[in-house]
Parts: sequence; structure tokens; C-alpha cells
Amino acid sequence: MGIIKVENIRVYANHGCLKEETKIGSDYRVDLKVKADLQKSAQSDALVDTVDYVLLNKIVVEEMAISSALLESVAKRIIDRIFAENKLVTVATVALSKMNPPIGGDVEMVTIEISEKRKA
Repeated sequence: MGIIKVENIRVYANHGCLKEETKIGSDYRVDLKVKADLQKSAQSDALVDTVDYVLLNKIVVEEMAISSALLESVAKRIIDRIFAENKLVTVATVALSKMNPPIGGDVEMVTIEISEKRKA
């Protein structure tokens, strides 16, 4: 078993419960961690035998472009696509952070994190 991380993916998107948030948009940070069997790719040195982190980044960018009220919804869509598009991934964790959230205080970011195991 191995772990692949794609960290600090920076995206500008339009998520939130407030009308202003979906209209104006904000900066977001996404961190991914996936678990997969990396033994075959370690031996073969072939991209087809591993989890392509270019694909992981593409999934994040595409799902972040779809406006949602809740970050939890976006994170769940990202996880679902990872499982659908790469059969090697057994566990996926998404941490999604809204930078400078409009919550009436000096807060750098708020983060939600969702982790799921592939269903058999």
C-alpha cells in the first residue's frame, strides 16, 4: 500500500450559502491524499500502473468550477470522481479550505475534510 498526496491546489471558485459568495467568489485550497497499491508501478515504472496526479488535479479543478452551497458537497463529488476514474484508489481524503471566509472575524481559512474507503 502507498500514499499519493497532491497538496495546496489553489483554485478561485464561487461556493457558499451567501448570494455574494457565489457572485464574487473566493480563493480555495484543496489537499488530496489517496491510498493505493503502488507496488506494480514501483516495479514497472509505468504511469498506467499508478494513480496519475495530473488526473487528480484535473478532477479537483473541474469539480471546484461547479458552484455549491456547501464545501462538503464539492469534496464528496471530488471523492466520487476519484473512485470512478481510477480503480487503484482504495481510500481518498479531501481537505477543502475557504481562504478568508466571510464569518465576521480575522480567520485565515475554514477547512472541511472528508475521507472515504472504496465500497466493495
